[in-house]
Parts: sequence; C-alpha cells; structure tokens
Amino acid sequence: MPRRWPLLPVLLGLGVLAGCGHDEAPRQAGATTTSSTTTSTTLAPATTAAPTTTIQSLPRPPAGPPRALITATGVVVPILGREGAGWAVTTPCERRAHVAGGTLLSGATVVLDPGHGGNETGATGANGLRESDLNLAVAKLAKAGLEAQGAEVVLTRTADYRVTLGARAALAKVLRPRLFVSLHHNGGVDGRSAKPGTETYYQRASVASKRLAGLLYQEERGVFSTYRGIQWWGNVDAGAKYRLNSRGGDYYGILRQTAGVPAAISEALFLSASRPEAELLARPDVQQAEAGAVVRAVRRFLLTRDTGGGFVTPIKRTTPAGSGGGLTGCVDPPLE
Repeated sequence: MPRRWPLLPVLLGLGVLAGCGHDEAPRQAGATTTSSTTTSTTLAPATTAAPTTTIQSLPRPPAGPPRALITATGVVVPILGREGAGWAVTTPCERRAHVAGGTLLSGATVVLDPGHGGNETGATGANGLRESDLNLAVAKLAKAGLEAQGAEVVLTRTADYRVTLGARAALAKVLRPRLFVSLHHNGGVDGRSAKPGTETYYQRASVASKRLAGLLYQEERGVFSTYRGIQWWGNVDAGAKYRLNSRGGDYYGILRQTAGVPAAISEALFLSASRPEAELLARPDVQQAEAGAVVRAVRRFLLTRDTGGGFVTPIKRTTPAGSGGGLTGCVDPPLE
C-alpha cells in the first residue's frame, strides 16, 4: 500500500484546529517551555521557546490481504479474488469484471460515501448546483483533511458516475472501516426555520451509529450557525435521528446494508429549498467549512468518548424519500 504523507496545508485550510463557536472535543494544548540563565551577579531575561502543538494521529487499518482496489481510472471496487494475472472485482453497478491491476487496499479507517452520481443527481439548487457534485466536492475535501491526520480514507465514488447502494455497502463490508458516512444535501422541506436545517440519520440498533450521527450534527450545525443573515429552511424534527420502515427496520437502504459498520447519513442543509442556501453551499469556503466539520466529528468519534448531541424523536413520515441507488439503468464507468 503506498505511504501517504500528511498534507499540513489542507489540514490548516479545513480549520481542524480552529474553533467555530460551538461544542468541540478538547484540543491538546501546545507545550510552552521557558528557561532562564544566571550569572554570578544578574538574572538574564527569561526566554520562551516557540509554541508547539502535538496532534494525535488518527488510527490506520491493520495490515491484511487485499480486499479492494483503485483501478487505473480511479474507481474503487471490491475484490472478489485472483483471476489470471489480474483480479475479479465487483463494479459500481454490481457486475463482475476483470481488471489487470490497480492500487490494492487492505482496509480503511473511514469510508466516505458521496451520495448520488451519474444520472442520479439528487436535489438541485435554484442556482443549478447539483447535489451529486456538491456531495463529491465535500467528500474530497474531508478525505484530504482526514488523510492529513493519518487516516486511510476511501471514497465510494470518485467522479460523476452511478454507484448502487449495494456496491457502496459492499465496499464498507470488505474494507471494515471504523465508520462510514454518507454525505448528502437535502431536498423537500417542512418550511422556514430559525436555525440551520441540518439532519443526520443513524442505524436504530447501533449505539455507535447514534453517537456518530450526534457528533456530525453538532459539528455541522455549529458551522452553519456562524453564517448570519440566511433565511434557513428545515424540518420541524431536524436533528440527529432515525427513520424506520414499515417492518421496523432502518428506512434508508445504505444504513440497512452497512449493518455491522457504524454508519450515518449527513443531510447538511436543504440545497433545493431556497436560493440563499443554494448560493451559500456553492461557495468553496463553505464547502471547506462543512468538510472541516466532518473531519472534527470523525476525529471526536475515533479519539474521544463524546456522545454527540441534537438527538430528537422523529416524526413518523410516510412520504417516500425518493428512489435511486438500484440496478435499473445503471451504467458502469470505465475501469481501465
């Protein structure tokens, strides 16, 4: 596996060390040392060394056999096994294929899942911003920030192409990450809100998933709350929550299919609700701030016992959340 060196400029750009006026895990204080020298008659002025800050690295996955690979075109696919001189893999549309080689992956600390892709664009803002593009932009920024702190991060989608829910979940299953975050931006809303309409969803039966959703909610809503003069839109039960189907299981397929891996869905803001929110989300600095919130939430999940917050009892909803993620019409991207 290629060694990945820390990207300090990206880390600083994501504001991992900067406070945003909301609850955060305690940061490790910089160590400051002072020293003084004396002569037989006078005391020399004290000198203070430049402050240093030690940041605890995020864990990396243990060594193991190859379980997935990054193809020559950048697509991440689960490995089924050796096939001649190459590998048998599962494509983003859940087909069996052969690839000659690629960058082998034995595991991941985090799997980030940019929702939608290809002809499944998700919500669209009044400014034409497509949710699939926004999800991917934020995921790439969060990946860079987490890798700068030592984590091994894998994206389920690396460009604008279709990936089924089954293929996304398969990557989580084979790579065995410490956590899985599906990144989205909402469409369909109850009405105007006095606060950002951030929502996160967790696996109902998983304590770890609930904690992850609570940390994501705290960090993301805290970031968006710093932007003034925005007329927010949101649901009346906005917060960290679950949604159940008619059988009492998790409503969202990506949460059902990743059972066994702590997973959460982030619906950061309502992209399609109003032009002001869409224009806010189109700003590169806001996308970077959102990614920084994801980085901080993941860091708190991995390195602290913080429980998160914003948990609410959800309203029972019967309106479908939208179709997509299936095999119908799925066209695979080139693998080589």
